[in-house]
Amino acid sequence: MPEEVSHLVFDCESIADGNLISKVRYPGEMLSASDAIARYQEELFEQKGSTFIPHTFQVPIAVVIAKVDRDFRLLDIVSLDEPNFRSHVITAHFWKGWEVYKRPQWVTFNGRSFDLPLMELAAFRYGISIPAWFSNEGYRSPRNRYSVDSHLDLQDLLTNFSAVRFNGGLNLATKMLAKPGKMSVTGDQVQQQYDDGDLVGISDYCRCDVLDTYFVFLRAMVLHGKLTLEREVELVASTKQWIEKGACDCKAYETYLEHWQDWVDPWENEVAET
Repeated sequence: MPEEVSHLVFDCESIADGNLISKVRYPGEMLSASDAIARYQEELFEQKGSTFIPHTFQVPIAVVIAKVDRDFRLLDIVSLDEPNFRSHVITAHFWKGWEVYKRPQWVTFNGRSFDLPLMELAAFRYGISIPAWFSNEGYRSPRNRYSVDSHLDLQDLLTNFSAVRFNGGLNLATKMLAKPGKMSVTGDQVQQQYDDGDLVGISDYCRCDVLDTYFVFLRAMVLHGKLTLEREVELVASTKQWIEKGACDCKAYETYLEHWQDWVDPWENEVAET
């Protein structure tokens, strides 16, 4: 029987489909996949100051998911289709897992603008049916932007659905809690990692982002009144122990712990001073 999973905290890393870029943006020029990617990135940088290619031209290459129970306790973290990292298999496992665990709540940071559209488009690309995700249930429809039953985007929560900007993103939110955040790798380096054949490195980077998202999720639940601050502190401590156990077999967890800091509780300090 599957574990009682209530939340799936996840993050995606993706790579550009150079052949698709060549066909769509440069028809008739017979550009190779790598040349098409390079040319498009040059154009994007000139226009926007960023080489990030839109999700419509990308496919998932690493998807890491944290399984969390109804009491917000971390059960496990998995990287889909590791060590093969086949995009079509990753996509199939992603949507099948949501069904197997009885459609728990997805939890992301900026997933409404990138991660979930990427996985929906991948399902379209690979011919995977996900009728439950596209069901029409009015306000509670899974894809309804303002319903959090099926998907809680933490960036939406912190920006009141984009009413304000959240400059700094996940890295900022994580470092506010004294957790590692971005370390040596950033998202714009994933394409080069893939070109270099470092698929495990991409997955490890994704694992760390999922841990960051989980800790931001816990504090968001304190904000919502679904967790007490005292219980959040306990969950963070137990999760650190879980990471320490996994660090023997996972370099990503070892690196994460090297950058770990303990959040300083100002309320605890005030009590101590009195």
